[in-house]
Amino acid sequence: MNWSNLKEILRKHGFSFRKSLGQNFLIDKNILAQIVDAANVNDKCGVLEIGAGAGVLTFEMAKRAKKVVTVEIDRALLPVLKENLIECDNITVISSDILKIDINKLFAEHFADVGDIVVAANLPYYITTPIIMKLLEESERAVKSLTVMVQKEVANRMAAIAGTKDYGALSVAVQYHATPRIVTEVSQHCFMPPPNVASTVVHLNVGKRIAVENEPLFFALVKAAFGQRRKTLVNAVSNSSDIDISKDAIISALEKMGKRADVRGETFSVKDFAELSKYLSPFGGI
Repeated sequence: MNWSNLKEILRKHGFSFRKSLGQNFLIDKNILAQIVDAANVNDKCGVLEIGAGAGVLTFEMAKRAKKVVTVEIDRALLPVLKENLIECDNITVISSDILKIDINKLFAEHFADVGDIVVAANLPYYITTPIIMKLLEESERAVKSLTVMVQKEVANRMAAIAGTKDYGALSVAVQYHATPRIVTEVSQHCFMPPPNVASTVVHLNVGKRIAVENEPLFFALVKAAFGQRRKTLVNAVSNSSDIDISKDAIISALEKMGKRADVRGETFSVKDFAELSKYLSPFGGI
């Protein structure tokens, strides 16, 4: 792949960047290497990439991986990818919307002969959360890790601990499925064209550490707690239209946990929400 001619190749194929698709191509070799290293891409693993762009990260991963499958929604990039990735015989390009793909079917068709499956991508920022949650919820048993470039604020929320200003429903949802780690912050000048926001690479080591028997109630409690985060947890949960549990039952559950009745949900860890859902499950709730 000829890095020096990237702009010329894009121009040759008549490609124009589309803000509606969040197209900001990562072009910094050092950051690319950090993503590949953090994802632990090796000759036994399969890599799923979302948003190939011009194929720069795709190419770097293909040099180490057994197989790379990259999903690109913009068909205008297909001739660019064909030219830039011509040296690689272990890449499959799928022209589709990742949110409409059956992830486990994709894995069965393309990764049956690999060891670990990892996700590595410079994600389009406008749909970062739906993509990450789809991957975590639908392919948790198959995927070992996600190493993704996201907006800095989103990375901070994913990695935030209970009681901090960035901690919220996204923090709990991600940390229920995975252990997040900030890899590096990335300058706007590492992209073409430069985005208007700061960026961060985050690594998610997939795997549940806490068992939850009643997932619908667990997530309903999280939604209620952060939907009305200024209220006490008792009031937020009892006022929720998704949960039918009395204040007395909630207070009793908190007492069993050694928590005060005026505690706020933003101070609850994933483990705390799991424990609360266990104590409230006998009361129905959903």
